[in-house]
Amino acid sequence: MTAALIGLGRMGLRHLDNLLALKLEVVGVCDPFDQARAAAKEKAQLSDDRLYADPVELIAQSKPELLIIATTAPAHADLTCLAAEAGVKAILCEKPMATSLADAQRMIDVCKSHGARLSINHQMRFMDQYILPKQMLDSEQFGGVTSIHVSAGNFGLAMNGSHYFEMFRFMAGAPAAEVQAWFSADKVPNPRGPQFEDRAGSVRLVTASGIRFMLDASSDQGHGVRVMYGARHGQIFVDELGGKMNWTVRKAEHRDMPTTRYGMPWEEGACDIPPADALVPSLRVLEALLAETDYPTGEDGLGAIRALVAAHVSAKEQHRVVRLDEELPETLVYPWA
Repeated sequence: MTAALIGLGRMGLRHLDNLLALKLEVVGVCDPFDQARAAAKEKAQLSDDRLYADPVELIAQSKPELLIIATTAPAHADLTCLAAEAGVKAILCEKPMATSLADAQRMIDVCKSHGARLSINHQMRFMDQYILPKQMLDSEQFGGVTSIHVSAGNFGLAMNGSHYFEMFRFMAGAPAAEVQAWFSADKVPNPRGPQFEDRAGSVRLVTASGIRFMLDASSDQGHGVRVMYGARHGQIFVDELGGKMNWTVRKAEHRDMPTTRYGMPWEEGACDIPPADALVPSLRVLEALLAETDYPTGEDGLGAIRALVAAHVSAKEQHRVVRLDEELPETLVYPWA
């Protein structure tokens, strides 16, 4: 299969590593910066005719079967639609999927109408730090997930918070039904440029069945990502950056007792878990897209964007609870990177 890549920043070069690992024929790479193209040329041993500064030219001339879009978010929608219209059959787009709900939906619609498979690089279903807790939480021993709490440094609610909105859908087995948000008052400069803005703060999601999620990534927090999963019979704690997991769970003979008996005898355990990293999980997303099995779809990406837009609405409107089935600002464009 022939493949091309647009965007050769840090994440783009990781995607290039994955294309090489899968032994795909890289027919073109694109970035406006000479230094970025030179780094990709050396990494993949590419000839000059496979280096592009203009993504439109890359799509038209290289005619890839697979395209990875690793640019900043404002370019995602137009490049995805252009690729689908040009006959590209598999597209992997970085997150956040788009900078408006209308653009995210347009990406889905254009890909469907041209027979292109669209995947958004939300890798949670392929990461051990989520797979293992989900297996445990879904077991009779733990009795099902009831809540998720994430405490993190200020990693941006669009940049990384959108990942956790998709993580919540995956772990809960259902989409969020309502959103409430509290944004930090200050706006920290975005490392990707002054034209971009990504808010910090806290966001609460709840499914229709009552499973709860709370993310605190406020601007006064500068380190760490720790997750606590609550279940009917126990708790699981994950240090995502440190690669540590531990848990505590009621002994089997006490599982039928009411939750008010919260101090009954318990069992506990701990293990190492692979620390958070984007390279291998992104490879798994790409493999699933190519195999057409269980990849994060455009609809999954749209769900994360709807939660993100609802968070902006809630924070702007005095933290009101916003239902995800209500009308949201479809065409409003956000300055996400």
